[in-house]
Amino acid sequence: MDAAEAPPRPALAPVPGRPLPRTPRELFDALPPLPGLRTEVIDGRLVTRLRDAPEHASAAMRLFEALLPLMNERGWEGFSGNVDVCIDGSRDPVEPDFVIAPFDCPRWGNRELFSSGLLLVAEVVSKGSAEDDRLKKPAIYAGGGVPVMLLVDPLTRPASVTVYSDPKEGLYQVTSTVPFGREIHVPHPIGFTLDTSVFEEVF
Repeated sequence: MDAAEAPPRPALAPVPGRPLPRTPRELFDALPPLPGLRTEVIDGRLVTRLRDAPEHASAAMRLFEALLPLMNERGWEGFSGNVDVCIDGSRDPVEPDFVIAPFDCPRWGNRELFSSGLLLVAEVVSKGSAEDDRLKKPAIYAGGGVPVMLLVDPLTRPASVTVYSDPKEGLYQVTSTVPFGREIHVPHPIGFTLDTSVFEEVF
């Protein structure tokens, strides 16, 4: 077999002179683009999942639409998926379902927004992400200095929305939960009352 017929090198095959990744962060940085997959480092694990069902993305978009007038008024940016967040301190990358950030939010490299510069993150729970979204992500975001986390959970009975706020020493000190269909206050720095009936139209 000549050089023209040689099979392509696997994406993570050893490269002469380049050390192999030693940490989940280094492995994440070494990955090639993975279309259709969501890749994060959660609690020291490199986690790669298939993208969720369309309802998942639709819920994030309903949240975006509900908060859009406020974002326009205050000059904030909103991202519904496909934006990576670098957690201050650990430098672990995560990918929330929805993010609000100021226009000048500091970045780690070209793509990742620093967690401490964000105003709000939101996660929409799915069967594959339930444990991480409910049990791991609140501590990750609180430890990274995100002032408010919103958890949309269509899998609880009844389906619910939880707001976490006031992060101190790696934990959110205040939580509030309502079932779909009721209003919930999203505190400072957002300062907004969300009508969660927008999610009843999706699930």
